[in-house]
Amino acid sequence: MSASLPGSRDLPTSRHDLNSYWGRVKHSADISDPRTLFVSSTGLQHAKDLITQYKQGKIPQMTPELWTAKKVVDSTLHPDTGEPVFLPFRMSCFVFSNLIVTAGMLTPNLSTTGTVAWQWANQSLNVAINSANANKSTSITTTQLVQNYFLAVGASCGVAVGLNSIVPRLKRISPAARVTLGRLVPFAAVASAGALNVFLMRGEEIRKGIDIFPCESEAQRRKREEANLPLESLGKSKKAATLAVGETALSRVFNATPIMVLPPLILVRLQQQSWLKQSPRLILPVNLGLIFTTSIFALPLALAAFPQRQAVSASTLEPEFRDKGGEGGKVEFNRGI
Repeated sequence: MSASLPGSRDLPTSRHDLNSYWGRVKHSADISDPRTLFVSSTGLQHAKDLITQYKQGKIPQMTPELWTAKKVVDSTLHPDTGEPVFLPFRMSCFVFSNLIVTAGMLTPNLSTTGTVAWQWANQSLNVAINSANANKSTSITTTQLVQNYFLAVGASCGVAVGLNSIVPRLKRISPAARVTLGRLVPFAAVASAGALNVFLMRGEEIRKGIDIFPCESEAQRRKREEANLPLESLGKSKKAATLAVGETALSRVFNATPIMVLPPLILVRLQQQSWLKQSPRLILPVNLGLIFTTSIFALPLALAAFPQRQAVSASTLEPEFRDKGGEGGKVEFNRGI
């Protein structure tokens, strides 16, 4: 993101109020805007140049062009490394990357083989997205990555196959209720395994901690920028990492809930309509349309559940940080997405 570009002058974090939920929703909509995927390498470089000029004091104030440049950079570059996130794993590509996999998992009457295959594909995508967007101040080895990958895949497949075998045996519910429960099995698998996936892929952060920084007042920030000094890390905190990973796991559940619940329930109702009974070939495009529409709205709502740049009281962290808080005794860290 913009913080990784040269220059000591910080950009405003957002054009929206990140202290409010709806402000974060608007900010998240910018980060996850699919239109940023079509920005060329030349366009990205131009955006980076504009932001660098601002950070070096060559551009005096924010302009509409600078806000657009910041949107491009924030949706493309990782905030810790400053390198572009691989395109299919960016939040701005999430709706498209997730569309086919979600449609596959929500296909009615899947066989056991089909269930396992689609859950495997979904968790593979989750591993890639979680790894690409994690806090990078703590590294993870290839061995740990592979081990966590297979644990996440095994968990999702186990939940999905287990629930698929249980639902048909429920004798005390109506056939319609049994169909509805069957359609919700993928949600249970995705929600539970998705949260586990985040903890597995980012477990090293919890074990080693992530970098935390003192919160600055406007005057402190301006003084540091005038001295051309970077914002220095106070050290690594395991408690901050636990909070960051836990909140990210919850946001994944919040995102999966409407996407995995609403389309299958709506599709069950639509399949009772005469027009869809007469044209069964429309079931797939209708399903894709429902998933796409739900995903577009659900993603920013879920991402905004918690601030990406999280500020907490230093007194809630390890003892060595309790007297090192900045403005209001607080420290901040990158939660990851």
